[in-house]
Amino acid sequence: MQAHAIPVAPAQVKAVRGFNRFYTQRIGVLAPYLGSDLSLTEVRVLYELAHRKHPTASELGRDLMLDAGYLSRILRRFQSQGWLARTTSPADARQSLLELTQAGHEAFAPLQQRSRDEAAGLLAPLAAPDRTRVIEAMNTVHRLLEADAVPAPAVQLRDPRPGDMGWVVMQHGEVYGREYGFDWEFEALVADIAAGFVKNFKPGRDKGWIAEIAGERVGSVFVVQKSATVAQLRLLILAAGVRGQGLGARLVDECIAFARSCGYRKMMLWTNGHLLAARAIYKSRCFELTASEKFQGYGRKDLVGETWELRL
Repeated sequence: MQAHAIPVAPAQVKAVRGFNRFYTQRIGVLAPYLGSDLSLTEVRVLYELAHRKHPTASELGRDLMLDAGYLSRILRRFQSQGWLARTTSPADARQSLLELTQAGHEAFAPLQQRSRDEAAGLLAPLAAPDRTRVIEAMNTVHRLLEADAVPAPAVQLRDPRPGDMGWVVMQHGEVYGREYGFDWEFEALVADIAAGFVKNFKPGRDKGWIAEIAGERVGSVFVVQKSATVAQLRLLILAAGVRGQGLGARLVDECIAFARSCGYRKMMLWTNGHLLAARAIYKSRCFELTASEKFQGYGRKDLVGETWELRL
């Protein structure tokens, strides 16, 4: 993992340590693992032996980040119990290929089933949507802390449904309030835009997209008719957890493609100058900044409104 220039806040360190204490206790790491006389590390080594074909000790140590001496003691214990067989590697006589014996597989099987049962028990009290949220949160932690460890979940783009416009308004209010200090006047503006989209919807000329991951809304964007020849891009928003993955650019591309298919000659949008990520997307899609003006609003005095346009 690369070190970051920004120091980690003490409160963030405290939060990570608190979660570690909670989760290790919740899954029984501090007790003999899975009701056996094995430690968590020993069960993990047993798991890798059961799921790999003839690994070497050096491979296990590297992948599990275990001290060579500690791993050697674990393997000797397994061998003394008749769980592990060694054969000389044909590629390197100094290396032994490791393989669980039938007795080793028989020792591991109930532990694996017990682990599955405990994982199911952890999720069982939760409603189906909450189970999905927990799994997605786990995948997010895994993906962010270990690059390429977990493939990014698929993003689905769909038409708006009842309830979506309320989410769009709420998301704008929360994100802009938290990240830019906007007050609730901005949320009222977004609510008016969302209501206008529904009330004045023109089939074939207007369109909205809701981005979902595993059934959870993570983004939105809309195209509305500004005039017979001009389309307006509105309400582009992404949840914090999905930024930096190209989804914003994908939503803008959908808008451009739709506007072209409808015969619009130009697409325009209005944004705030401090929205650097959004501005980078517009610029990369050949939008041109055509006007800017300082203004006060939404609880701030340092805003710059910008108009961007794209010839289609």
